[in-house]
Amino acid sequence: VEHDEDTIRRADHVIDLGPGAGVRGGRIVAQGRVADLLADPQSITGKWLREPLRHPPRPRRAVAADTPALTVRGATLHNLQGVDARIPLGRLVAVTGVSGSGKSTLARDVLFASARPLRSDDGRRGDEGRRGGGAVGCAALEGMEAVDRVLEVDQTPIGKTPRSCPATYVGIWDDIRRLFAETPEARLRGYGAGRFSFNTAGGRCPACEGQGVQTVEMSFLPDVKLVCESCRGQRFDPETLAVRYRDRSVGEVLAMNIEDAAEFFRPHAAVHHVLTLLCDVGLGYLTLGQQSPTLSGGEAQRIKLVTELAKVRADLRAPLRTRPKHTLYVLDEPTVGLHMSDVEKLVRVLHRLVDAGNTVVLVEHNLDVIAESDWVIDMGPEAGAGGGRLVAAAPPQTLARRPGRSHTGRALRDFLADRLDAAS
Repeated sequence: VEHDEDTIRRADHVIDLGPGAGVRGGRIVAQGRVADLLADPQSITGKWLREPLRHPPRPRRAVAADTPALTVRGATLHNLQGVDARIPLGRLVAVTGVSGSGKSTLARDVLFASARPLRSDDGRRGDEGRRGGGAVGCAALEGMEAVDRVLEVDQTPIGKTPRSCPATYVGIWDDIRRLFAETPEARLRGYGAGRFSFNTAGGRCPACEGQGVQTVEMSFLPDVKLVCESCRGQRFDPETLAVRYRDRSVGEVLAMNIEDAAEFFRPHAAVHHVLTLLCDVGLGYLTLGQQSPTLSGGEAQRIKLVTELAKVRADLRAPLRTRPKHTLYVLDEPTVGLHMSDVEKLVRVLHRLVDAGNTVVLVEHNLDVIAESDWVIDMGPEAGAGGGRLVAAAPPQTLARRPGRSHTGRALRDFLADRLDAAS
């Protein structure tokens, strides 16, 4: 099972599933040699092999000597050998290198671990930041006065119980509950928005307590989860399900996939905007009420990114004195498990975060993402004891022209040879 373009091109036989994801997939779209996929208009993989992502001949955001930056001084954690690294602010920064070269150590274990204590969760400078401390694995982290918030967007689950779902995590379920509460039927029955919450008693199914499933303990075997016989997975009691908004019950709305829900809630700008963002990152196939434990790490990470993008829009409407000014996002290999078409969607989301005035630092191997970055910090040159040094720090196109000892630079040189956008 593979997404890597080189591996696909070298395969003797390819089985391409799709054409979409979730309910829009599950079929064999094409199979055979790579030439068969390239000739098949139904194959999304074939399309991206024929027409790969094109890259601008220069970074979207230039990095100059006077560009504000964070500076890591004397990083020596694990295999890092006294690394000094400059991370330009307001830019998309890729930390690259061979496996084991020290990328994650620099980005997560040093940069993020040092930056996090300097900012409390509400964006204010913490006690350690006021004292100038907080450096982890390095002598100092300079420039944090320009950053208001620090966040690692990882692939940990968005929730541990079946009651957690995309609609609750991205923050639109409260709006949807209010829409149901405003219907004539709900008003006639005296139902408020709380009636349509599956986290509190009063409207949720009493048998499964709003989870939609019931757990059967199997003694010496793993527990088994079965669809609730009482509500048939709809999470609410019959009285609550009798209330309909645009001819849909609250249970039916939870069962809608995000793409259909975006159209359904088009008249409601706030809900529609967030659902559109979820479609933009390739998650339109998920259902609004899909249980969090069933989501993959990559899906959870993209939902978190959408939550951040939604905050960007909300922050722009907030009073100036309350707006977060600058967030530092750290991501570790966000393209793991993503198809080429999903990588393109992820790149657009990352650019939108940076365009909103934030900094995104990501550990990455994917050459499409590296080529889209504004600045590359290449670690290595090798792994383990042979790595841990800063090999190069430059825009991706500069690194490709003058790779020196950089394995990433040489790979970029060959990669960009036919992928630069001539129109740019």
